[in-house]
Order: sequence, then C-alpha cells, then structure tokens
Amino acid sequence: MTFYIESRSTDPRRNLALEQFVFDCLDRSRSYCMLWQNDKSVIVGKNQNTSAEINAAFVNAHNINVIRRLSGAGAVYHDLGNLNFTFISGADKEGAINFAEFCRPIQKALISFGVPAEISGRNDMTVDGKKISGNAQYVKNGRVMHHGTLLYDSDLGTLSKALNVTDDKIESKGVKSVKSRVANIRPFMKADMPIKEFWAALKKYLFVSFEMEEYTLSASEEAEVHRLKDQIYSQWSWNFGASPPHNVRKIRRIEDCGRIEILLDVAKEGVIENAHFFGDFFGTDNSEELAAMLKGHRLEYNELAAIIKSVDISRYFFNMDAETFLSLLLE
Repeated sequence: MTFYIESRSTDPRRNLALEQFVFDCLDRSRSYCMLWQNDKSVIVGKNQNTSAEINAAFVNAHNINVIRRLSGAGAVYHDLGNLNFTFISGADKEGAINFAEFCRPIQKALISFGVPAEISGRNDMTVDGKKISGNAQYVKNGRVMHHGTLLYDSDLGTLSKALNVTDDKIESKGVKSVKSRVANIRPFMKADMPIKEFWAALKKYLFVSFEMEEYTLSASEEAEVHRLKDQIYSQWSWNFGASPPHNVRKIRRIEDCGRIEILLDVAKEGVIENAHFFGDFFGTDNSEELAAMLKGHRLEYNELAAIIKSVDISRYFFNMDAETFLSLLLE
C-alpha cells in the first residue's frame, strides 16, 4: 500500500522538512507519494557550495528562498509554475541509485497527456532535448527518497537569472550543477490547463496506477515537521554554512572609491579563515586590520553587519559605506 500525502504549503522550508519527516519517521513498511509546490526558491543539492550556484544579487533583490535539500545532484529553481513529486520506499538490497524506476510513472502520465517525455541522461526527463524535469535521490538505512521537478508553467527567465552565477571566481570542492536547456510542459499538453488542473490530473493518474490511500498528518506529526523546519531548513548554517570549503575572489569597481579585489578563504562551516583586500582605493587605516576583524566569523549578513557597522568603513575604503561593503562580501 502506498500512502499519498499532499502538501498545500508553498513554504520550501516546511516542504523539505515534511519530506525528511516522512522519510525518517513514518511507517517503514509503507511507501509514500507526495505532490507539492514551493514559492520562488533555489533548492541546492546536499554536496554543493551554495555561493557557487546562485546569483546572490538577483536572488536577494527578488526575495528568492535558498534552501539546501538532503539529496545530491544540482541546484534547481522552484516557483508556483512548477510541481514537485516525491516517492519514498524501500531501497533495493545494494542501495543502488535508480532514477528510471521512479521517473517512469511520471513519464507515462505525461505521455498520456500528450507530452512526448523521455527519460534522458543520468537524472532528467526531456521533451525535444530540453529538460522539463530534474531528479535527485537520497538513500539511507535501506530507504530511498526520489524527488523531481516538473516545469509546467515556470518563469524560465527568472530561473535562468537566479541560477546564473556572477563572474566571481569561486573555487570549491562542491558538486557543480550542469546547465541544460529547459522548457515548460504546458505548451506540449494536448489539452491546455492551468497548473492546478495539471496537479489534479497527475494525482488522478497516480491513484489509478498505484494502490494509494490518502494520509493526513496528525497534530503531533505536524509539530515535528515544524520543528525540523525551524531547526534545520530555516538555518543559515544548513542552507549556506554546510557548503564545502571554498575560496572566493571578487573584483569590483566602486564609483568614487576605486577598484577593490577581495580574496576570502571560507571553511566548511561558512567561517572566514582569511581575508585580503587589494586595489587602487584610498584609506587612512590599513585594510589588514579590517580583515583581522572578519576572521573567525560566518559569511552571513547579520554576523558581518554587526562588525562592519561598528567601524567607520570609509577609513579603510575612502567613499565606501557599510552597506556597499557588505554587498561586496555577500553578493
């Protein structure tokens, strides 16, 4: 028997917490199927360097959530034009990764809707060579969680900008995303429908294909999901600080200040180990003093703002203000 769990929340922190709760805590003798949506978000793979995957300035300006998931593979963009699916079940004895097994029922559903979907490459579904679904898996203790995106009617312009990393040089041991041409599913549907109807049609198809029963979380189970949301998926230490060690080099020219080159060595926990500043700027105080203040602190706005706003930044970089300097460090 497969239990179907539907999330009507669009909070990515809550939805990733829900996935983890179902995987870790619900009856292991059952399989689970979920359909869910996130508001504007970049969902980063477990082994990735978050800073190397996002256009930080664009993401911050457009209030796009950035959340790390449990599974590997590359970063993906979610919005309310995208529908996500999750399958959780027992893994095979070897714990092997098998994307096709879980993509196939979704592929068959899409084909029944008139969409010529193909399972392609390592973990994608495509139409006419363009990616419509990215998939990832998490395997632990004899269980597998497979989840994927369905780009139904997403804002592909925002997708490309959110994942279009700046020219800053970021040397990381993390896994880099592979850039692919993408497309929406909706233009290929034989009967056009808004995404809510697509969700309902896919749900109906899955109920016909599998022996499924709806499952509603109890109040105590919802409370545990909320705890995971607050303690893991809402934390900078998970979403950014869990990135692998990396070095960052940024070069900017600031009007009336000059050219500034920033070199940062960042530890696994997101802590600045070393900082150096070079350029043709003027300053009455030595920038090495400022670099020493930053060492040992997380590369995170609130923590750095407390330091930067406690000093006169213009003494190190003439005609620079604190907010501009913080944006240089973080974007």
